[in-house]
Amino acid sequence: MNIEKRVTELVEEKIADMPNLFLVDVKMHSNGKLIVLIDGDNGLGIDDCVQVSRHVGFHLEEENVIETAYNLEVSSPGIDTPLTSARQYAKNIGRTLAIKMADGAKKEGKLTGITEDAILVEEKIKEKGKKAETVESVIPIDQITETKVLISFK
Repeated sequence: MNIEKRVTELVEEKIADMPNLFLVDVKMHSNGKLIVLIDGDNGLGIDDCVQVSRHVGFHLEEENVIETAYNLEVSSPGIDTPLTSARQYAKNIGRTLAIKMADGAKKEGKLTGITEDAILVEEKIKEKGKKAETVESVIPIDQITETKVLISFK
């Protein structure tokens, strides 16, 4: 059985009764590190990670899914982890994003909303010799290759 698929099933099973939590990613690395990234609409607590870790770890051991030594790590995605799901975009409305487009272009702006297939971003466009102008852009999600939240220390 595919390890990542089974872990995904176990995480989904555990968070089914925790509607504010959602799975972001599951990765099994060749060095034996199994990484599970979960997030919450209202943040994620250490207790949430512990519950998911115990559930997944218990079932992996019971079912002997992984035959070699492994290290299970359950956490929230770090600030440098790209956004991948609609729920992550929704959670970050009001924050500034750095967006890489499929055509190689880069955009930066404040996320103001999300639709079924696009995000709405307020960009500051500066033309030489003119004052910066704020423009709201609709960016189709299928044209985005990577989106990261930018941290402001202002």
